[in-house]
Amino acid sequence: MINGFEVLSPGLYTTLQDLGRFGFEDCGVPPSGAMDEMSFAIANALVGNDPATGALEFTLTGATLRLTGSQPCSFAVTGDVAMTLDGVAVAPYRRLTLLPGNQLRITRTLSGARGYLAVAGGFDVKPVMGSVSTLMRAGLGGFNGRQLQKGDWLPLAPAPHRTILDTGEPEQRLMPQRERRPIRVIAGPQDDHFDAQALREFLSNEYRVSEQSDRMGYRLSGPPIAHSKGFNIVSDAISRGSIQIPGNGQPIVAMNDRQTTGGYPKIATVVRADLARLGQAKPGDRLRFETVSVDKAELLWAGRQALLDAWLNKVRRAAQPA
Repeated sequence: MINGFEVLSPGLYTTLQDLGRFGFEDCGVPPSGAMDEMSFAIANALVGNDPATGALEFTLTGATLRLTGSQPCSFAVTGDVAMTLDGVAVAPYRRLTLLPGNQLRITRTLSGARGYLAVAGGFDVKPVMGSVSTLMRAGLGGFNGRQLQKGDWLPLAPAPHRTILDTGEPEQRLMPQRERRPIRVIAGPQDDHFDAQALREFLSNEYRVSEQSDRMGYRLSGPPIAHSKGFNIVSDAISRGSIQIPGNGQPIVAMNDRQTTGGYPKIATVVRADLARLGQAKPGDRLRFETVSVDKAELLWAGRQALLDAWLNKVRRAAQPA
């Protein structure tokens, strides 16, 4: 009998995501993928999965799932979350086991917006355009191209034949949801559409993540940023982390499910090393920005990856034959 999860409650916004769907932006299809790829990578490592294996991403509140089938299932949850296994509180950042009939309830995030549930072997879902990531506005990928619903049944793939010894919770620097510092950006590519005063205000003001924020983009509210050359440009490519300034002067940060082109000038772009932390922002959070050079941004990314790789290698060294 095939193992699977019965969805008793779907949570607020739970979808299947992997590392993303790349190579189709010229066709208008964004990459999607995990908003916090660091927490996603750690969840997969804890259950011995390939790094690109799809996992459930939940937002603010998680799902309640019952394991069906005849075999135990190893799983791990990452993010700062509260959860129970058959009513008993369990901790994230651990490899745990579900037995047939057990219920896992992911109650809510305690800090940050998102968490991840990885199961050993992943979910038995056919990729679309090379990825199982869900892009809801196009109905692509995941489970029927949508978020989970009550009554869904999620089939599980065969698990890898190895176990992972407990390596303990990662250090704080591997938990983006707990970071408290400005979001680092590189100016441009259209920073010449703003005068020096507007640029100073952008970097000195605090912005609030509005309720009109989702996987497509974050709308920020704060003192408006004035344009010096108008707010329309010839549409060009938009990357994850592009910060557009529309006519009302309120920044919009493009995220994973973004449109692939846009016609508002982009005052700055979030550095790759801070995208995981940005992916943990939730409505009501306050953000500030600071500029760094391209060279500094590359060093930040290399340092973050080195830290993550060191922890992942520790997990891999702890792997034992089943």
